[in-house]
Formats: sequence, structure tokens, C-alpha cells
Amino acid sequence: MDVRLGEDARGPLRGIRVLDLSNVVSGPLCAQVLGDLGADVIKVESHQGDLSRRLGPPFNDGITPLYANCNRNKRAIAVDLKLPQGIEVVRRLAASADLAIENFRPGVADRLGIGYEALSESNPGLVYVAVSGFGSDGPYSDLPAYDSVIQGLVGFMPTQGIATGTPSLVKCLVADKSTALTAVYAAMGGLLDRERGGGKGQKIEVPMLDAFAAFMLPDVLGSATFPEAEENPFAGFDIHRSWETQDGHVVMMIVEDHQFQGICRALDRDDLIEDPRCATLIQRVMNAQEMFGMLADECKKWTTQELVERARRYDAPVAPANGIPEFLDDPQVKQSRTVFEVQDRSGPMRLLRNPVRFAKSPTDLRARPPRLGEDTDTVLEQAGYSQDEIGRLRKAEVVI
Repeated sequence: MDVRLGEDARGPLRGIRVLDLSNVVSGPLCAQVLGDLGADVIKVESHQGDLSRRLGPPFNDGITPLYANCNRNKRAIAVDLKLPQGIEVVRRLAASADLAIENFRPGVADRLGIGYEALSESNPGLVYVAVSGFGSDGPYSDLPAYDSVIQGLVGFMPTQGIATGTPSLVKCLVADKSTALTAVYAAMGGLLDRERGGGKGQKIEVPMLDAFAAFMLPDVLGSATFPEAEENPFAGFDIHRSWETQDGHVVMMIVEDHQFQGICRALDRDDLIEDPRCATLIQRVMNAQEMFGMLADECKKWTTQELVERARRYDAPVAPANGIPEFLDDPQVKQSRTVFEVQDRSGPMRLLRNPVRFAKSPTDLRARPPRLGEDTDTVLEQAGYSQDEIGRLRKAEVVI
């Protein structure tokens, strides 16, 4: 991902304008991805700013790590949506937008006057993506929804907590982030449908509950996929675990026979290759408790570096259980620029690269995460406001 600050977009969504009316993660991360892909993203914030600006520390000149990693490649404008003039500003901006993204509770945008019906009156081609906890219908539609609430409902927590027997949350905003990526493909699908359907846009709902379930459960739903099938006797066994070494931990996923043979050779336990309890995947699953105990004992005899190097030599999928410092120092991460550095006005800033690599229309960083209201004047000018009108809006504190 090249750093090309202030330059024109090269990505596949160049020429598409996005109005980002969202807050925190699920909407902003979606809009950031669209910006990485070349869209011109206008971020509309309240005078207090996106909540993620305050979800620190650390705080760095109005930027937190969460805000920085969900809001690059955007221009920022601060508007008071409690004022009629503020609503009019949003409507003016939406008139030239291809996409609008919001994550209010269902009905809030309509009550404010910036819902799909209101914005599409002057822009029938608008594709409007509404992210919410549960969608606009159902008994939970009016309830507040946060990442942990969605995690609790979807049914994955018992699987996450198998090792301790206590349901456990994934310790990051995984429901928000998976919803954001779902909203990305929803938005692009809406744009494609508009192109093929005569230019008419539509409203698209993305409920977090559904998005997170679709993301997390394909490999977990198990016997529930076939309601009349027999229960899987190995469903409660923890295969997603770490293995202690002399000086740390590793992770591994040994599925195929040649991989099991490789880890045996890496551990200097070639004798296990001929052990009938380990001959096939089914046999290894049936004897997993005993086999895992043996492997755990053997892993403790090696340092992490030794075991990983030996496992790779024998084509066994093993990796160190890295922390963030080790991840940043990993040679593959450095070569791929998975994390890259850009100079911000308050010092260096590390950002995660967009993972998609287009041969013809690459992603790039054209704008750092903006300060609150950083682009208000230029955005309003582009929307047709005169300098006098902008001055009056500022004086009335409609915008900052």
C-alpha cells in the first residue's frame, strides 16, 4: 500500500463519493476500506467528534489508535445535526454522493431527516447502507447493541471458553469489524446493482447479529446444521489452543497425515509415526486426549525458535504465539509492509495496510486520519456553499 498523500486515487472505486455518517467501528471501518479502494469519503461528525476519538489512551493530538485505524483516506467535516441548518448541510452533501453509510439505531436517521427516503428524494441513485444491531424489525430492533452484546447472543462464547468451561468473549471488537467488512461488500453490491439496473439506488440493511453469525459460525454450527443428525462426540474438544515451549508458546494445526509426520520428526518422536493411535486423522481424533498430552510434553523440550524452525523444515504448520512487538518484528510482516509508517503532524503513525493487492488499480494512502472538522471549508465549497454562507454556518456553530 503506497503512501501518496494528496494525490489522486488509483483504486477501483475512484470517482465514487461516500458520505460516512457513522460512528466508532462498524460504519467507519467500512468507509475506510472504500476509501482505500479509491472512493472519496466525507466523514460527518458531531461537534464532539466520533466516539472513537475518545476511546484511548493513548491520545495523540485528537487521534487515538482506534480512530486512526478506522478513518484514514477520509475528509472530515463537523456538523451539528440537532440544528435544521446542519440537516440541510448533510442533505446537500448527499445530493452528490453515490453511497451513504450510517449506524444509528433503526428510525433515528429518519427522525433526523437524513434517512434513505429523505436523501434519495434529491438523489435517486443513492445507495444507502444502514448498519444496526438487529435490523429494523424483530423484538430487539430498538435495543442498544454493542460488540459484546452481539457476541453474547450469537452462540460462539461457549466455544471460545472450552478450555476453562466458562463462556468467553473474543477480546477485541470482532463483531463490529466483521460487520464492517460485510457492509463493504453490501455497498459494492449495491453500486453494481445500480449500474446494471438503470441508475436507481436502494437502501441496504446490515444487522450486526446476522453479520457476526455469518462470519463466526460456518465452522462452529456443527451438528446444528443437520437437526436430525447424531451429535458430534468431539464437539467439546479444544483443538484451538497454544502449546507451551521452554520459553513461550507456539500454535499448530495438524490435519493431514504428512503434517503429523512432520511434527513428529520436528519433535524427534519418529516413533509416533508408526503408532496405530496416530496413523490417520480419525485415529488421532479418537485418541486426541492422549495424543495431545504427549505432544504437550514434547513441545516443552524445545525453545519456541527451535521448534518453529524445525517444524517448517518438515512442512508442519507451526507458528510462534506472537505478541504485538513480535508481530511487528516478523520478517514476513516487514517484507509485506503489513504495518506501515507514515509521518503525521504530531509524529510517526503506524497503520495496517489494506490487504487486497490489485495489479492494475492499487490501493494507497492519500489522506491521514483527519482531525475534527479538518476539511469543513473545502467540503462545503465543493457542495456549492459560498464563503459568506460558510462564515454564517460557522458563526451559528452549525459547523466547526
